Amino acid sequence: MTHNVSRFDDRVALITGGTSGMGLATARLLLAEGARVVITGRDRTRLDAAVAELGGGDRILAVPNDVARLADLDTLMATIRDRHGRLDVVFANAGVATFLPNGEITEAEFDRVLDINVKGVFFTVQKALPLLSERAAIVLNASWTVHRGLPGASLYAATKAAVHNLAHTLAAELGHRGIRVNSVSPGYIGTPMFHENIPAEAHAGVAAAVASGRIGTAEEVADAVAFLASADASYVNGQDLIIDGGLVAAGTQ
Repeated sequence: MTHNVSRFDDRVALITGGTSGMGLATARLLLAEGARVVITGRDRTRLDAAVAELGGGDRILAVPNDVARLADLDTLMATIRDRHGRLDVVFANAGVATFLPNGEITEAEFDRVLDINVKGVFFTVQKALPLLSERAAIVLNASWTVHRGLPGASLYAATKAAVHNLAHTLAAELGHRGIRVNSVSPGYIGTPMFHENIPAEAHAGVAAAVASGRIGTAEEVADAVAFLASADASYVNGQDLIIDGGLVAAGTQ
């Protein structure tokens, strides 16, 4: 894809979970297109490594943050306010995966996943609201499992369904401020989280289920996020963009 290097000039973007995978790829792309980028993560070492990999000089800021802790979110927003004074883009990307049969999910696991995937997204947006500029854009990271059942994904899919609906509701709620809210629903994307949850011997079978015959890349998701966050999508609001190589609509299994 050919990128417009000035599409995000002087724009300030927050990417939660920005140390790897889709978050890191989106940070790289927005930096390349002129943005000032704030990334978050729970691990300081991984944050430092991401900053070193991204470069970006004073246009990159890394803030340790656990999205499930409201005090951390308050500190994050105060840091952004002091550094940049506003936000133009929010990619609420931080999340965790869990794949267990419904009967094996404990209350502790239920609470852990909801705290990060739902509570974290909800309050990231809420805490960002005072900083959002006119015509700001919010992109939430949902999942293809919102659109098609997957055995063992009942908890994960339920949290992503909440995120998917939140994009619709917030689009209606924030439209009067000129703020757009959309979501992306990635399919099988070759990120560290994918490799942690799907063994290498299963990759060929996974790819075979996709109409395009392959696993997607984090960069392909980043392209979609950047589109939704940019003026190119100025009349796209309350939508979900499925980036799955045809898994949902034309999958072979």
